[in-house]
Amino acid sequence: MTIRTALTELLGIEHPVLSAPMAGVAGGALAGAVSQAGGLGLIGGGYIDGDWIEREWAAAGNARIGIGFITWRLDGMPAALDAALAHRPAAVMLSFGDPAPYVGRIHDGGALAICQVQTVQAARAAAEAGADVIVAQGADAGGHGASRGTFALVPAVADAVGAVPVVAAGGVGDGRGLAAALSLGATGVLVGSRFYATGEALARDAAKQRAVEESGDRTVQSSVFDRARGFDWPAPFRLRTLRNAFTERWHGREAEMDGTLEEIRADYARAAEAGDLAEAPVVVGEATDLIRDVPPAGELVGRMVREAEAALRAGGRFIVEEESDRAGP
Repeated sequence: MTIRTALTELLGIEHPVLSAPMAGVAGGALAGAVSQAGGLGLIGGGYIDGDWIEREWAAAGNARIGIGFITWRLDGMPAALDAALAHRPAAVMLSFGDPAPYVGRIHDGGALAICQVQTVQAARAAAEAGADVIVAQGADAGGHGASRGTFALVPAVADAVGAVPVVAAGGVGDGRGLAAALSLGATGVLVGSRFYATGEALARDAAKQRAVEESGDRTVQSSVFDRARGFDWPAPFRLRTLRNAFTERWHGREAEMDGTLEEIRADYARAAEAGDLAEAPVVVGEATDLIRDVPPAGELVGRMVREAEAALRAGGRFIVEEESDRAGP
């Protein structure tokens, strides 16, 4: 069984699986491995460190990959898009901001424009701006997101944008999630947390192990880490991470952080540099329960597709009866 969708046809890939451009975690080795396995890997352009992007692009080797940017950050560094387009990416993904100023430049650079949204209104705006693919991201996702759940958002976005392929993101951690996304009207999935815990991801080994051991019950959406890192994220986007000592100390007390913010940021920077996971974040989402090992990324792509195929086949065992078939004499 081969899962062919509008997404696989548009991107020229074998499997409808994209790896999320996680800032600082989705480097070239991860993106390259996902693409080599038949999906499409995306480097995380994140907060736009040009040297990091160049180094990680080289690490992808000859694999056909893409890149993702935080749109509001790109607004202050628009030249970064031109630098990325010079590498001839398959696609450029824009998240958390208005994509309209960039879609034309992406197309002129020979790439497809993938726009991630968190509301139906934003999906319509992205479609009007010329997005080739729209990612409907539910609040289940690790990293930054908004408030809507994936299960209701994905079909609503699919209905709203017509022929534009929709990709589901948020809470997809195995092949069952891929099968469910296809049933909801998506043409594929964008997966972050599950690829966080793979051999090629740039997360620390201890952080990957925490992802294996923890549960989605232990995640929280909060702005405390952004305050500690000095990132001025616009509302309504908050960061979903595993709970730790830092979130227990400050979540819900954000206003109190302002009084000692300089000290908090200095302490946080030292903890992050040391890899102290009591203070620094493990950025994964509600699919954490589905993370049980740290495989190579390419192996994970194959596993997810096989699981999805099995789940889709299993759907054929359900029997839907007409009302008349069950009616008595």
